[in-house]
Amino acid sequence: MELKKLKFVIFLLAILIGLTNCKKHNNDIVYNKKYIDAIKKARKDFSFYLTSNSIPGGSIAISKGGELVYSEAMGLASKDLDVPATRNTKFRIGSLTELFTSLTYQLLVEKGTLHPDSSVQYYMPEFPEKKYKITLENLVNNTSGMRPEGSGKEYTNKFNLSLQKGIDSFKDDSLMAEPGYYQYASSLNYNLLGAVMEKATHKNFEKIVKELVTDTLHLENTVFDHPLGTIKGRSDFYDHNIVALLINAISIDLRSQAPSKGLLSNAEDLVKLGNAFLFSDYISEDIKKRIFSLSTLKSGLLAQNSNGWLVLEDNYGREVYARTGSVVGGGATILIFPEEELIVACTVNTTMDMQEPPDYKIATYFLPEPEKPQQTPGEASDSTATDK
Repeated sequence: MELKKLKFVIFLLAILIGLTNCKKHNNDIVYNKKYIDAIKKARKDFSFYLTSNSIPGGSIAISKGGELVYSEAMGLASKDLDVPATRNTKFRIGSLTELFTSLTYQLLVEKGTLHPDSSVQYYMPEFPEKKYKITLENLVNNTSGMRPEGSGKEYTNKFNLSLQKGIDSFKDDSLMAEPGYYQYASSLNYNLLGAVMEKATHKNFEKIVKELVTDTLHLENTVFDHPLGTIKGRSDFYDHNIVALLINAISIDLRSQAPSKGLLSNAEDLVKLGNAFLFSDYISEDIKKRIFSLSTLKSGLLAQNSNGWLVLEDNYGREVYARTGSVVGGGATILIFPEEELIVACTVNTTMDMQEPPDYKIATYFLPEPEKPQQTPGEASDSTATDK
């Protein structure tokens, strides 16, 4: 009798232990068993990246051939409230916002609402004339000659500024160079482009992006940040102090910079955006070609990016479209290998001021082993791919 009671107690303990283990298991994950070995490596690398850089939480998503093969959130969305990050948590994506703005711009060009060669003043007569004509194409490709953000009066810490009002902080500045000669990334280009879109459509910029991009592509976790509003699933925001200790990020209002850095999103929605470029009929082939085609500058140099995308080849000759973006309290990356139909995206809730996510390394786990380059006699072998 005592033996039976002992067996029953052991049986109950086994059940309790099993239930406890189930509670610890992360069910908020999508994965394809076909890629399980690559996914294990990706999880290890992304987890190590978060831990080693004192980042509370983030999300990662990977797509192959148009299929989501891996998606997971790690860590915390809020340290104060001990709230875990989920696959639906919304993070600040910084200048990756420009990818949404450039797509919106190209869709308006296709509709005939905007004309690439038109001047800014054609749509905004109140914008001061410069020594040279600035076209919309100059703005979207960062070739306007306008100064970089941070070299003059800024509006980062001001609240309740509209996009149109934010233009006042740089509208009277002189150009650094003649438009078209040099490519220099400046968020001011995209802020001005967004203001032009508002004038041309007579709609709020956020509404334009919502109608043409986020709603149409079903990007349910991509919305514009609002410091005074409540947004479901929005992460808290973190930063590092001067001695690299984690602190709460300062409160900022990004509405006046919405076209360049105002969006919240997550890794899965970024992957959806990438897949739209590869597979969606909504984005025409003509738009896809314009977005990823590098132009030759007036200086004779080849541009390094197009419509906000860095367009390059890795060490094995594979074409890559890439973008990394950081802003106070968040950051994100996206990599697209168009020929291999591979997309990797990461988002985090801390300013990416120390190290970027190992997205290229993670991507290699899902790519076929590249052929070793042919060696000439006496030549040292070097088949290692470098990060972007």
